[in-house]
Parts: sequence; structure tokens; C-alpha cells
Amino acid sequence: MGSTLLCAAPSGTFSSTIRRRLPLVGAFCMLSLGITNLYTPLSSSAFKTASKFSGATRSIRMEASNNNTVPSIVVYVTVPNREAGKKLAESIVKEKLAACVNRVPGIESVYQWKGEIQTDAEELLIIKTRQSLLQALTEHVKANHEYDVPEVISLPITGGNLKYLEWIKESTRE
Repeated sequence: MGSTLLCAAPSGTFSSTIRRRLPLVGAFCMLSLGITNLYTPLSSSAFKTASKFSGATRSIRMEASNNNTVPSIVVYVTVPNREAGKKLAESIVKEKLAACVNRVPGIESVYQWKGEIQTDAEELLIIKTRQSLLQALTEHVKANHEYDVPEVISLPITGGNLKYLEWIKESTRE
């Protein structure tokens, strides 16, 4: 799905055509807002399809508001090599600062450091934990990481498998 945007030059003539890819925002909004709010069924089979989507939307909302879960986050941390990743991941789980740490080898990071463009092979740690543990996790990473300024960035978990979200709560300290 794409759209074409024509840019006018100062003289009033078209100087170039820019082609941009647009995400499927409309489809995503329909599913997240509830398709039954936007669609009037024409037949009983269409109603069953719409009800199926509506039920999925309700179950997602129910899972996100369950009392057996806590606000949770995914945290990204990069490390210079496998050994550093294994050591840091194990210490984070041992201290119950996270329920799980995925180690993703073979990433390449391009960044600016001290005025120079750098390219390094790294490993990415994907950490699942409670939002309330972010500060303690950040301090742990800073104390146990060989970089001067380690990457610690978090993203909220806004929904998912209820049993997994409960497990994050059960597997981490308060």
C-alpha cells in the first residue's frame, strides 16, 4: 500500500515525486478499537465474524487489567560479547530483577562516540521485568557493565498472554 506525494518547486513546477510506504494504520485501529464499533453486519455469518473480532478485543482488555499482573516493561541492554551477556543476564535473573533475559547474538551497532562514528559487533539483551524495578535494574547494569555509558532503555508492555504476565510478577522481587 503506498501513496505518492508531489513536491512543488519554487517556480511552481513539479520537481520530484516522493514515494512513501504507509503502515496499515487503518487496519490496526479497527482491530484495537473493536471492529463491531465500525462495522454493521449484513448477515448472520458476517455477525459471527464480527463477534469473533469483538471477543478477541475484550479478552485483550481483560488480560491487561488483571489483578494478578503488575505494570511490566521490556528493557534493551547491549553488551560487547557473549561472555559479558551471559554473565550480566544470569546476575539479573539471580537477583530477581527480571523474570527472563533473552540474549540475541550477532547484532551490529553504529553510533557516534567522542566525535567519531563507531561500528561494533554486540549482543542484545531483551529483559522482561516489572516497571517498578527499572531503577534497580539500571543501577545493577551500570555497576556490572564494562561500558562507560551502557544502554538501558525500556518499553511498556501494554498487553499479552495473561499467564506470561502473571509469571513476570511471580518471578521478580517486589
